[in-house]
Order: sequence, then C-alpha cells, then structure tokens
Amino acid sequence: MRFLSVFIATLCVATAAQAHTGAGGASGLTQGLLHPLGGLDHVLAMVGIGALAFFLGGRALWLVPASFLGMMAVGGALGFAGFGLPFIEVGIALSVVAIGAALTLGLSLPLAGAMALAGGFAVFHGLAHGAEMPAMASGLGYGFGFLAATAALHGLGLALGFGLNEVAQETARRVARIGGALLSLSGLAILTGVF
Repeated sequence: MRFLSVFIATLCVATAAQAHTGAGGASGLTQGLLHPLGGLDHVLAMVGIGALAFFLGGRALWLVPASFLGMMAVGGALGFAGFGLPFIEVGIALSVVAIGAALTLGLSLPLAGAMALAGGFAVFHGLAHGAEMPAMASGLGYGFGFLAATAALHGLGLALGFGLNEVAQETARRVARIGGALLSLSGLAILTGVF
C-alpha cells in the first residue's frame, strides 16, 4: 500500500515534460538537481529502474542503475554538444512503458539485457537534460545535479522494493506488477498527450 501511495503522490507532484522546458534562469547544481524532478516521465522511469533492479536482485541492484547513470551521462554530454536524435520525447515516454511492462510481466531479464534496456533508454533522458542545460550554467555542476537526482530516484525505487519485500514477498510482487502496469499506462498517456 505504501508503494501505491508514493506512486500516486508522485503523479500529483510532477507533470509531464516540464523537465524539458529549457526555461531561462536555470543554472548549475541546483537546476541540475531539479531538472529530472519536474517531469513526470523522468520521475516514473527513474523510480521504475530502481524497482526493476530490486526485483531482478543480485548484481542488478547496482549494475542496472549504474548503467542508466553512465549512459545518461553520455547522453547528457552529447545533448550539451548539440547532438540530437529524432523523437527524444517519444524515447523517454517509451522508457516508462517498457520499464513498466518489465515489472508487470515479472520479467527475469538476464543482467546484460537489463543493463542494455536501462542504458539504451538513459541516452534519451540524458540527451534531453544536456540539450536543455542553461547557457550560463556550470556544465559540471548541472551534470552532477541531474545525475545525483537520478540516483536518488533510483534509490527510491530500490527502497520501495525493499520496503514492500519486508511486508511480504508475494505482496511485493503483486504490488510491483500493479505499479508496473500503472507505469506503462502512464507512459502511454504521456505518448498520447493525455499527461
């Protein structure tokens, strides 16, 4: 029940694509920290990665989030340098759908597959963050900020998994599947412009 409450609270706080405004006045570490938190798509994907890592267990607990962070940093650097891909927002929304689907189906992905899934989608998130870094911001501070916020959101997903598992393992799996379905539906809503 706590997972569902946190999930619903997250939906109420973040709004779709606000992390992609490119608004002026943003600078350095603080804006880097806040940037991922302002977009529902980012929040859901990052918390979902943490939850997925928990349910995969073992080395996935740290390697899946680390893959996301590493490839997000690469994407951020590319975005800042002006490199872009078509349909970045679609890739970000699809990340929410795919992560949710993996949780819903209880997929037992091989570690390399889970890392590739996380890292592949992380590039889209990083490109969005890097492209929208304010011109006057410190690149290092901004980059560190959005990576730290992302790691914290991964940690929230892991904590939700550990917390649910403490209640009861079978309940944790059911709640993760329901949460995964809600993630996928949220991703589809973002894709269609409902959110």
